[in-house]
Amino acid sequence: MAIKLYNTLTGKLEEFTSIKPNEVKMYNCGPTVYGIQHIGNLSMFVFTDTLRRTLEYHDLDVKQVINITDFGHLTSDADEGEDKMTKGLRNEGLSPTLENMQTLAHKYGEIFLDDIKKLNIKTKGTLFPYASQYLENQIELIKTLEKKHFTYQTSDGIYFDVSMLGPSNYGKLGGLQGLSFKLDNQSGLQSRVGWNSEKRNQRDFALWKFNNELGFPSKWGQGFPGWHIECSAMIINILGEQIDIHTGGIEHIPVHHNNEIAQAEAATGKEPFARYWLHRAHLQISGEKVAKSEGNVVYLSQIIEKGFSALAYRYFLLMAHYRTPVSFSWEALGAAENAYRKLKEVFAGLTRLPDLDGQVRANGRISENYKKEFSEAIENDLNTPEALSVVWKLVKDKSVSPADKQSTLLNFDQVLGLDFENNEFLEIPQNIVDLGKKRKLAKDNQDFKEADKIRGKIENQGFEIRDTGDTFVIFKR
Repeated sequence: MAIKLYNTLTGKLEEFTSIKPNEVKMYNCGPTVYGIQHIGNLSMFVFTDTLRRTLEYHDLDVKQVINITDFGHLTSDADEGEDKMTKGLRNEGLSPTLENMQTLAHKYGEIFLDDIKKLNIKTKGTLFPYASQYLENQIELIKTLEKKHFTYQTSDGIYFDVSMLGPSNYGKLGGLQGLSFKLDNQSGLQSRVGWNSEKRNQRDFALWKFNNELGFPSKWGQGFPGWHIECSAMIINILGEQIDIHTGGIEHIPVHHNNEIAQAEAATGKEPFARYWLHRAHLQISGEKVAKSEGNVVYLSQIIEKGFSALAYRYFLLMAHYRTPVSFSWEALGAAENAYRKLKEVFAGLTRLPDLDGQVRANGRISENYKKEFSEAIENDLNTPEALSVVWKLVKDKSVSPADKQSTLLNFDQVLGLDFENNEFLEIPQNIVDLGKKRKLAKDNQDFKEADKIRGKIENQGFEIRDTGDTFVIFKR
């Protein structure tokens, strides 16, 4: 069965095929590192990691880029407001210099990389380029657009003229094609992109923003590249003029990603810029998007400080489909923690159970029936809730041997990324495990007095034993 993904570009669930056989070029919109990324930001990368793992599960070679924005991102997706990095400098009490901006970016960039590692997000082979490393490429891309007469200058910057594309070639995402180009307050565009009387039309966007106090030199004057040009330039220079997959949050659909498409296809003359566009729904708290501007943020460090596992948060996210808004609460996270802990307990216990023929085996075979069910779930637009239901169905199936269950779970974990093997319930001294086996044998023989005596021996050595289904789990107290 082939992988099917919901493509925002077409508004349809489509079978995935790559430009080059067995190779996938994927770009994931990354963080703007003016502060610590909250759990809403991080949810994006659990999604893209699941996507990458699914592609690799199907033997595809993924070339992945996650950009790190260290300048040019204004406080709105359009061209209005303050530069987020400048805002970050002020919050840190640092003077607005390029050196301080770079220091700030690397500080929070490293925290971001540390957080995604805690979430078991794959980083090996992934490129994490900073926008400032591709400044010259961005300038050259603007020059190319200028030569092709897609630009014009205002008092505050160089803008891309979307009317040069024609009304049917801008707004390919979100059904924005064909909207009026007129400078019309009633068009509804003002609320989306802000109002600027110098723009030829309100959907035009900045390629270069002038800044006399802070910025880089260019032929147009000192300033910064616009946020949108950053992604297009890095994609073209790292992955090529056309890629297979581009991801981001749903908030990027109307402006940022439409602008990326417009400028990239105008510059290269090739389309589509990306074959598949995938967008993750928002994480919410109390019905509101998790965002610093809303004042309702939670950080991964807070989750860990409260005694939860970072991977319990990953499990929480996998319980919902990536295109479905999910509401975070500490109670919901607690339920996810309990389910994840139970799953790890079961996995650890499988190593101590005899197989169906009475022998204990270290290695089992992958259940082809369950693998088929699991594959059908993830191939259906990364249906992780259904995939988890297959996991629990397998766990409860007494017709599958413990060794086969364990091997099958490890196979599934290639996609789920729940790190079953790095399991605290497996790190138990052999003599304690042997006592656990003797207790189980006593219970099976209904010698409960002896079973209780052995439990006491286990507890006296600082461990606790818990029955779970057909097996048991021991953990340090």
